[in-house]
Amino acid sequence: MIEEYQRLDKRVQKWLFNQGWPDLREIQKRAIAPILAGDRDVLISASTAAGKTEAFFLPACSAIAEEENGFGILYISPLKALINDQYRRLESLSEMLDMQVTPWHGDSLQSKKKKARNNPSGILLITPESLESLLVREPGWIKQSFTSLKYIVIDEFHAFIGTERGQQLLSLLTRLEHITGRISNPIPRVALSATLGELDKVPLSLRPNNSLPCETITSSQHQSTIKVQVKGYLEPVDISRNSAEQQICQEIFKLCRGDSHLVFANSRSRTESIAAQLSDLCGQQVLPNEFFPHHGSLAKELREALEARLQKETLPTTAICTMTLELGIDIGKVSSVIQVTAPHSVSSLRQRLGRSGRRNSPSILRMLIAENELSDKSNIVDGLRLELVQSLAMIRLLIVENWFEPADTEQMHLSTFLHQILAVIAQWGSVRVDQLYSLLCEQGSFKEISIQHFKQLLSHMGTVQLIQQLNSGELVLGSEGERITNSYTFYAVFKTPEEFRIVAGSKTLGTLPVDSLILKDQHIIFGGRRWKVTDIDDEKKVIYVISTKGGKPPKFNGSGMSIHDRVRKEMLSIYRTGDYRIEVGNQKIDFVDNLGRQLFQEGAHLFKEANLEYQPVYQSGKHCYIFSWMGDKVVNTLTVLLIRSGFVCSNFAGVIEVQNSNADDIKNCLIDIANDVLPDETELSRTLSIQQKLIEKYDEYLPEELLTEGYGKKAFNTMATKQWILSNLVISVDKNTV
Repeated sequence: MIEEYQRLDKRVQKWLFNQGWPDLREIQKRAIAPILAGDRDVLISASTAAGKTEAFFLPACSAIAEEENGFGILYISPLKALINDQYRRLESLSEMLDMQVTPWHGDSLQSKKKKARNNPSGILLITPESLESLLVREPGWIKQSFTSLKYIVIDEFHAFIGTERGQQLLSLLTRLEHITGRISNPIPRVALSATLGELDKVPLSLRPNNSLPCETITSSQHQSTIKVQVKGYLEPVDISRNSAEQQICQEIFKLCRGDSHLVFANSRSRTESIAAQLSDLCGQQVLPNEFFPHHGSLAKELREALEARLQKETLPTTAICTMTLELGIDIGKVSSVIQVTAPHSVSSLRQRLGRSGRRNSPSILRMLIAENELSDKSNIVDGLRLELVQSLAMIRLLIVENWFEPADTEQMHLSTFLHQILAVIAQWGSVRVDQLYSLLCEQGSFKEISIQHFKQLLSHMGTVQLIQQLNSGELVLGSEGERITNSYTFYAVFKTPEEFRIVAGSKTLGTLPVDSLILKDQHIIFGGRRWKVTDIDDEKKVIYVISTKGGKPPKFNGSGMSIHDRVRKEMLSIYRTGDYRIEVGNQKIDFVDNLGRQLFQEGAHLFKEANLEYQPVYQSGKHCYIFSWMGDKVVNTLTVLLIRSGFVCSNFAGVIEVQNSNADDIKNCLIDIANDVLPDETELSRTLSIQQKLIEKYDEYLPEELLTEGYGKKAFNTMATKQWILSNLVISVDKNTV
């Protein structure tokens, strides 16, 4: 440690000594030289709790220790809670260095912001949305305060890559370099993450114009022991019996009471429902409640109280949460992580697993998966137990392959591009067309946008009065553009349902995104408790409630995410071999309980009985089912190709159901399409209605042709579909002929 340690500022060395650390960790040692060099980007990829934060801040704080004019480090986080957490973690180090650290987001104290405005220095902790707000509203202060910036660090970088928000962030960083005169002398960017797929491609996601080299630092140290268990549950046909969710809640109560755990329920509605049932179970047994919901719509006080309770580790506490506790907020030690329903992705599963097993104890993951009880009305999709097998496939990819989903970097991100055009014009007041294209596309992150796309979009934005062109040729905001950019909701590029405040008496419980109808006298679950709606004020966006015990709440929809090809191929491999177990040495480890094993065997038996290994199109009565075992882009493409050919079909969980059809007709149709010139992604996208393509926040302002092209890239993959048809259906037909 000596050589690396001595390169750090003396006060940082003293801080390390005070922490009682016997040595720096591997990634911390390896990060010192490249970060102190300040001439390259750095990507630090290591497991949760491996010391990534210190790997950056120890050398970076050493480098800016003597700087007094302007911020030295800009830390960007996807979550306000993570900013608050990092502020706490940096407190003792910053005191040792007499360095200012400022958390800057919507809930930050105005006194801290005012101090930083008057004397910008040290470290600024911020979200992309707050940075956007500063660039638009205070460009002069940004130019003055960030000119001597030495580092930009992005925490939980995987949460940004390939998303609309990530595209905004990259554009913001280019705009920041532009306003501070650093385009030709770029500010080094450091990305921290535990779950990055295809590491060699990540540097291009960190800096699309390649103007600085990037050094990647990974830990070669093996992670701690992992304990995994999958338990199966049946959703009964008879509604008088306990539902699968009730059974799961009883299991969580038994497993978690008396200790601290995280339960990930994927959707906000399931989070609230499970938290309420667990709270009820505590009440029935006359026990203090240990189970609390945690999601983005809860009031700040409720979220922070739960986070603080977890950190103290003095009271047994189980958080039922969405993705809000998936990222690196320090919540102390939790004994285990429980996943209810299959996770969205392998990388998400890895993040969640990393939340348990700190401080030399094993990481414990339990997955509780419900499947429908079979009846004479069940179809092959129920019988295959797809959710269970998807969960098993994701566990195998995580543990055996150490694989995570790579980012989809070929998207156009047109909604965010339109937003950035408005933001740049709002920032400068007016801008030339060539300057705009240079900043956002040539120097910036929108590499998929051609000059033709750009002209097409600007023309349409003029038509809908988002922008207008002066006689001098410069672009300024139009009346609609002024209205949009003046709204406080403008700074976020992600789409959120309309938020209503939930008010009980004089107390605001939080906000609820209303994406389905709510009526007076309806029951809702919020904050882990049941409430009855007494009144709704549409104008003020308030739902008034009183506490209640009975009543069935409506279901609020949770959003799904696209499944990758690799996950479905692993599912196919498990079905083919009839074996999901993980090989350790000479042993095969079975991590599934008796009911789960029975459900898997039912699915594996049906797979063999239906000959799905060699027969991708399965006839069942009047309907056919197509099993491509490919990701959602190929499944979507096959579905739309069939719809265009006159078939009535839909897809669910990667399986396509074609109504009133014949297997041979479907195969022959798809083979004929593959042997001809396939329609491209844009052409396929034209099959859908405009409403189906309005996914992102500003899609409604896009010209129809661009909206169609952008959606096509997001939803379809023509070449991969053609390869699948020719590799699977032609062979299948040939075998049948033989």
